[in-house]
Amino acid sequence: MKIAFVTYQDQGKYVSSVENEDEKLLAFLQNKGHSIEFAIWNDPTVDWQQYDLAIVKSPWDYFDNIGLFYQWLDTLKSLQVRLLNPYETVRWNADKHYLLDIAQAGLPITSSLFIEKGWKAELPALFDKMRAEKLIIKPCVSGGAKHTYAFTRNEATQLSSVIDQLLTHEAFLVQPFLPEIETQGEWSFVFFHGKFSHCLLKKAKPGDFRVQHYLGGTIHTGDVPDQLLEQAARFVGKFAGNCLYARVDGVVIHDEFVLMELELIEPFLFLFTHSQSYENYYRALQELL
Repeated sequence: MKIAFVTYQDQGKYVSSVENEDEKLLAFLQNKGHSIEFAIWNDPTVDWQQYDLAIVKSPWDYFDNIGLFYQWLDTLKSLQVRLLNPYETVRWNADKHYLLDIAQAGLPITSSLFIEKGWKAELPALFDKMRAEKLIIKPCVSGGAKHTYAFTRNEATQLSSVIDQLLTHEAFLVQPFLPEIETQGEWSFVFFHGKFSHCLLKKAKPGDFRVQHYLGGTIHTGDVPDQLLEQAARFVGKFAGNCLYARVDGVVIHDEFVLMELELIEPFLFLFTHSQSYENYYRALQELL
């Protein structure tokens, strides 16, 4: 079986002090006997027909080229290349409207409002609707904190003109700024084929709200409360049980784990934080094969 390990054309945007887990994971799987190699998802020279399976690992520019990304998914499907995670899951997870499905299933998510493409932002009016003094806004198709803003009532009017321009091209998601991000941090739980592997706590650098490690955030490991793990696992059991990988990101509010993102396309997996993470990934892949 020949496997494509799907990535992107790296231009150094996400450089950090954290290890290159793609290279280490690829070598690990090759050493386990798999015929697997890197393949850039939008490289026109790649012959996708040669692969039996494609693992979506790090197409970290898909949200900049979402139309082409959907076309690429269609191409692979027409060639009958099996995809992990599955096609329907990747399409669903590419747009943050998926949070509505999770909320409708009765699972706790961060309070969310959607401003659709072509609408006016009218950001000042959102504070009363969301009962918050500070809000976060970001595109519905995005990653890496692209076009993500934190703003107060005093900043809303000025920011509205910026968002109005962006809304001519895409929809946006608005959520309350959660003080727990600053005081506690954001949890990430990593699962492989529905089984818990490891978790970590991400904290933003002083004066920032973005926890991504390539933006200066810090990573902390340790024991996780059983109650939080059980709560995080519900999201995987309901929406990602058939997936090779899943990362569940959220915060704890009044002792309840509240989802921020369910990452099923291209999450960094923080494999370096746990001694068995690479083996856990491999075992999950073997189960799915």
